[in-house]
Amino acid sequence: MTLIDITAGGFRFAARLEEELAPVTCARFLAMQPYDEKLIHVRWSGEGCWIPMGDTPYDLPWENATRHPAPGQFIFYPGGYSETEILLAYGGVAFASKLGPLAGNHFLTIVEGQQQLPALGRKVLWEGAQAISFRPRA
Repeated sequence: MTLIDITAGGFRFAARLEEELAPVTCARFLAMQPYDEKLIHVRWSGEGCWIPMGDTPYDLPWENATRHPAPGQFIFYPGGYSETEILLAYGGVAFASKLGPLAGNHFLTIVEGQQQLPALGRKVLWEGAQAISFRPRA
């Protein structure tokens, strides 16, 4: 089991890569490590935060795809109909864009610190973009 340490908005989390359910997506994400970005609040999807990754599509198969990630689940949308992104659900999410419903690959699940997710979501919503960093646990 591969764990990723995450720091976001002053909060600390640990997450498990879903390597059995989304092996290609997990391998691609691991290749991006260490990864530092900004986390902003979603516009259409509900109680979630996302990392915009631009218009460059990622060549990923659909694996473990969902429109409704549970709190603490990250999904990777590889691009196509909407901008490429990584989304973190902190509450109820119905993943969508201005073009309508989308699905993304659930590849990462928070296993430590999940109780902090609502506070992180409120901070991103009311204070704006927050730094987020991902590091594989040694």
